[in-house]
Amino acid sequence: MTLASVSLRAAVLCLLACAGLAAGDRVYIHPFHMLVYSKSSCDQLEKPTAETPKDPTFTPAPIQAKTSPVDEEALWRQLVLAAQKLDGEDRTRAAVLGMLVNFMGFRMYKTLSETWSAATGAVLSPPALFGTLASFYLGALDPTANGLQAFLGVPGEDQSCTSRLDGHKVLSTLQTIQGLLVAQGGASRQPKLLLSTVVGLFTAPGLRLKQSFVQGLAPFAPVTLPRSLDLSTDPDLAVEKITRFMQAVTGWEMNSPPTGVSPDSTLLFHTYVHFQGQMKGFSLLAGLREFWVDNTTSVSVPMLSGTGTFQHWSDPQNNLSMTRVDLSENACLLLIQPHSPSDLREVEALTFQHDFLMWTKKLSPQTIRLTLPQLVLRGSYDLQDLLAQAKLPTLLGAEANLGKISDANLSVGQVLNSILFELKAAEGQQPREPAQQPAGPEALEVTLNSPFLFAVCERDSTALHFLGRVDSPLSVA
Repeated sequence: MTLASVSLRAAVLCLLACAGLAAGDRVYIHPFHMLVYSKSSCDQLEKPTAETPKDPTFTPAPIQAKTSPVDEEALWRQLVLAAQKLDGEDRTRAAVLGMLVNFMGFRMYKTLSETWSAATGAVLSPPALFGTLASFYLGALDPTANGLQAFLGVPGEDQSCTSRLDGHKVLSTLQTIQGLLVAQGGASRQPKLLLSTVVGLFTAPGLRLKQSFVQGLAPFAPVTLPRSLDLSTDPDLAVEKITRFMQAVTGWEMNSPPTGVSPDSTLLFHTYVHFQGQMKGFSLLAGLREFWVDNTTSVSVPMLSGTGTFQHWSDPQNNLSMTRVDLSENACLLLIQPHSPSDLREVEALTFQHDFLMWTKKLSPQTIRLTLPQLVLRGSYDLQDLLAQAKLPTLLGAEANLGKISDANLSVGQVLNSILFELKAAEGQQPREPAQQPAGPEALEVTLNSPFLFAVCERDSTALHFLGRVDSPLSVA
């Protein structure tokens, strides 16, 4: 690992700490100039032209039109290629955006966790959430664009062009962050990590979308599927059709989106994310093991186990412990376990805050036999609900100016994020009985057989790609 990358991470951690101390719940101060329009770009944009050509538009194909299935291997190669092209400025920009993504993730996780029940668990993708809102920013005009920019954490210092977010730069940097997460798996002997993002744009029949907007989503979601269907006659049936369509195209068994779409809706924006991580050196234990949902209830689930040197920290003051498992040279899984299962909610409120990554500096190497459930988690939530809870119900409401998406007056219905998160043993690892204690120093037993928290982090940008709570490995959110 280079000295430059270590210095960059230290700088970002310092920024995180300082921003948190200075800002609390207010807007954060950060070097956002790397994400706004440059002076040369502004000069080009403001250069007078004889006539501005009209944006080409198109009518999305009907949802029943034949569609090629998603090729996740091709999406992985595309992300790896994007990461290989990075220079120093790209990496610094990724660190700046990673900080913004994390702040947004912590804020929205807190909002969502208040609505999740103890029986469901939770999984959130901060980059998907940020990318969805940045996509709307790409399609917005003022005052909606101003409102979205502020919500994304980049308030304009003034009304000048050089204070405005460059939406294309933001989405391109999100691709950088995604590429950094998965690229190391292909460059080393670590198992490959898969991360795929697909966007479905579902419109009322006859509504025309602007080509430049749809094409601009490509860095964030290389597979964008504009489709039309009747949203007015039977909205619940429309949601069922969307679910069947996306399952057929991706092969992913996602949660069904919530019903209740307004029959007046003319646009639904659905973001789908699939992550699959493999844990090198871990094996699936033979048979099923008990996972205690609470003091009196257990479920039988498949468990993974591995023994090795892991980074670990136990904090008796806050009644929690953290263990880091490297998924690749650049990606890691952070596992947070309350010392007492009844303290989970208190630990959760304490953990996912702006100084969370500072905790990782307290980790130290230790020989551990780690046992945890094999995970298949599904989550689905509507960003319209999140905006309402953030007291911004009109940001994407009827008065929103989304003139860069369509010339029509859009009525935005669901703005959905759906996640399929999978964690399993590396391929080729056969089920086995629990191993005997290895020779040498006695290994610390760490067994996650009761509710715990987790995060997936990419080290260069410090972006947290997933935040979650596992109340039951069999549950869905």
